[in-house]
Amino acid sequence: MCVCVAIFIVGVHMNYNELITVENLFQAYYEFRKGKRKRVDIQIFERNLEDNLFSLYLSLKNNTYRHGVYEEFYVNDPKRRHIHKASASDRIVHHLLYKYLYDVFDKTFIYDSYSCRLDKGTHRGVKRLEKFARIVSRNYSRNCYGLKFDVKKFFANVDYEILFGLLKNKITDRDILTLLFGLIESFHSEDLASQDRKGIPLGNLTSQIFANIYMNQHDQFIKHKLKIKYYIRYADDFVILSTDKEYLSQCIDTSQQFLFDNLKLELHPQKIIISKFTWGINFLGYIVLPHYILPRTQTIRRMFRKIENKLEDYKSNEISEFSLNQTIQSYRGYLSHSNSYKFSQEVRDMYEISRILKLINL
Repeated sequence: MCVCVAIFIVGVHMNYNELITVENLFQAYYEFRKGKRKRVDIQIFERNLEDNLFSLYLSLKNNTYRHGVYEEFYVNDPKRRHIHKASASDRIVHHLLYKYLYDVFDKTFIYDSYSCRLDKGTHRGVKRLEKFARIVSRNYSRNCYGLKFDVKKFFANVDYEILFGLLKNKITDRDILTLLFGLIESFHSEDLASQDRKGIPLGNLTSQIFANIYMNQHDQFIKHKLKIKYYIRYADDFVILSTDKEYLSQCIDTSQQFLFDNLKLELHPQKIIISKFTWGINFLGYIVLPHYILPRTQTIRRMFRKIENKLEDYKSNEISEFSLNQTIQSYRGYLSHSNSYKFSQEVRDMYEISRILKLINL
């Protein structure tokens, strides 16, 4: 999940002492706690909010701050993911650094990088793909193919030395670099030997901006070395459009070589797909077709299964009507970005029928 950039003031040329001010820490905290105030760790931290933030400030000012250990758990969204959650105080530092790094690096990213950036996101990425496909196919009058691929275990394979080098190219303040290095090295992927010094945790907000900084090298190669115009990236998912299927096949080897030589990454061999536009291009949870954008069949099945579970919870009074309505509106919002009027109406009808039945039973 992407997080909007915080509103507190952080300058590109800001030094360490200007970055870690108490005011910035308070603003980072308020941004961090949005949507989380009911969580136990946030409530505990907030009981002594001022003391906790001043303590964090002093540790940063005195250069005694050290990132703590992570809480580990798994989520299914839908595939199983290993999440590492930092403490409340550490996540405030993440928010502070995320905003700083965003201001420093975002202007260096290509336009068609859509992950975790203002005025971007999944829906704009899908709309951009639809526009590109219409251009390449000359308004659906000629063949258009989409090459879709992603990186194998991307977050687990981000190389610290390479990431450090990219940060040092733009950041000169030694204390800020030390803080960043400490944050990065606070985690070691369980999938790799610790001496490999690789891996950034999925649960960190800063991992999102680190991913964009890291993969920007590939973006620049695609756009400026290979001169590929119709290219979109979201996190470690990529799509390239062309009328030439053979050319796209060549792009696979070229991209793989660059990733391996420069970023120590590999493409996922089972997720390299060349699709004809008329068959549909699968990207970011949607299928892009001529004249249509449709939700993936698997996504629809999973959505209705979750709605049915929520409805059962509502009927048995395990969740409130407000909670149920939030879920319904979230899924209808997802469907609103595709040609899915019938699905959206079905979701609404399920909700209304459930409410009526519960009222009758009462």
